[in-house]
Amino acid sequence: MINLPGSEKTEIPYEELIRRAAEAKARLSDLKTQEMVINIGPQHPSTHGVLRLEVVTDGEIILEVIPHLGYLHRCFEKHAESLPYPQILPYTDRMDYLASMNNNLAFVMGVEKMLDIEEKIPPRIQYIRVLVSEMNRIASHMIALGTYGLDIGAVTPFLWCFRDREHIMTMLEWASGSRMLYNYIWVGGLFFDLPVGFEERVQEFIAYFRPKMKELNRLITDNVIFVKRTANVGVLPLHTAVNFGCSGPVLRGSGLKWDLRKVDGYSVYPELDFDIPVGSGLMGTKGDCWDRFKVRVDEVEESLKIMEQCVEKLLKAYPRTPDFDPRALCPSKVRPPKGEFYVRAENPRGETGFYFIADGRSDIPFRCKARAASFCNLSVLSEISKGVLIADLVAIIGSIDIVLGEVDR
Repeated sequence: MINLPGSEKTEIPYEELIRRAAEAKARLSDLKTQEMVINIGPQHPSTHGVLRLEVVTDGEIILEVIPHLGYLHRCFEKHAESLPYPQILPYTDRMDYLASMNNNLAFVMGVEKMLDIEEKIPPRIQYIRVLVSEMNRIASHMIALGTYGLDIGAVTPFLWCFRDREHIMTMLEWASGSRMLYNYIWVGGLFFDLPVGFEERVQEFIAYFRPKMKELNRLITDNVIFVKRTANVGVLPLHTAVNFGCSGPVLRGSGLKWDLRKVDGYSVYPELDFDIPVGSGLMGTKGDCWDRFKVRVDEVEESLKIMEQCVEKLLKAYPRTPDFDPRALCPSKVRPPKGEFYVRAENPRGETGFYFIADGRSDIPFRCKARAASFCNLSVLSEISKGVLIADLVAIIGSIDIVLGEVDR
């Protein structure tokens, strides 16, 4: 017999308490937890565009992430089947609209390969192409770094990155006439030569920008709060990255030195001296969100090195001359021979490639397939997001750095 506290007159046999406890335990075992499905996007700012993520959760733990595409379909490949090659070029700007110069370069290299004129492009044009492409790479990375800080909860890096990016946008507008969709690199040449004084302005920007990157590193890259939010989060093993076709900073963040500027050696990159930053697990595990962020930070410095060398070549080895015509090799009609061609280049987000099928009779491609880096990089999201918190999913998406314009194409 047991006396309950506060009720001395009530006595319950010990065996009865055991029976009641067993019944309560049985009832608890019948209770079932239920998974919950949360839709993040397509209008959520952390998805970096109109991407919808169907997230299956158990409490705050993510069990599965299912990306849903199709909200920003550009119809690029269908447009390409009805337009002459030079008229397709402006549509490449609108795929990865943060790296239009790099898209232009990849497409133009493909058409020039079909026409077998890539070796005839003058060195001045080649160096200008590389210069503006690296400037666009920095501008793209500044958006990636700034918005990533915003995802984590830091507002100041976002403002700093956009402040410095504005200088690049102004210079590219000076050269091409546009701030975002440039259509500057043409088949066989350029839309126009660089403006007078452009090279000197680039040198001034480099001198200004290097100290700013050191400040940004002190503010966010080495910040203890930022490190705790990104280190050991979203770890992407190298074999998984390779199997999913990842490229760019996402792949290099997992430790592989794979950069098409070195591997393929296109344009004048073999003549330039620069390194390939890779993730090393310095703050956590190799291939985590912090490593992918740090790779982009280091790539900005490498792009500055390339820009310095290009400017030096343009000023000393290949200066502007009155008779220089950047459109001298631009064909009025492009009619490549029959065949299949694939050309790729290193976009800020990874490998951007164009696969052409030419019938040999028309100046319109039979097929033009675009290989988008963001599409392949996004495919690994489900693999590295299992078992993390919802807040960590935001950090993982930002570290992949996708642009939906080239995901949907």
